[in-house]
Amino acid sequence: MTHPDYFQVLVALDQLANTFLGGYADETLSSRAYRHKKDGSRSWPAWVIDHIFFWQDEHCKASYESELERAQLPPEFRE
Repeated sequence: MTHPDYFQVLVALDQLANTFLGGYADETLSSRAYRHKKDGSRSWPAWVIDHIFFWQDEHCKASYESELERAQLPPEFRE
């Protein structure tokens, strides 16, 4: 088994931070922020995160869609 690449480590740290802040263990802060924006409960976290990642269009939405597609999982777990 090889060590995960840096992106996987960053996703794991992001998910850990999200869990400490009361979110689901397998969800990133960005995905959670977009989920809250989408359901109308609060939109400011997505605004802040999208501005932090200013070079990416709609970062939080892309993260949310990535979670729906289960893109962080090994290929055999995605279906």
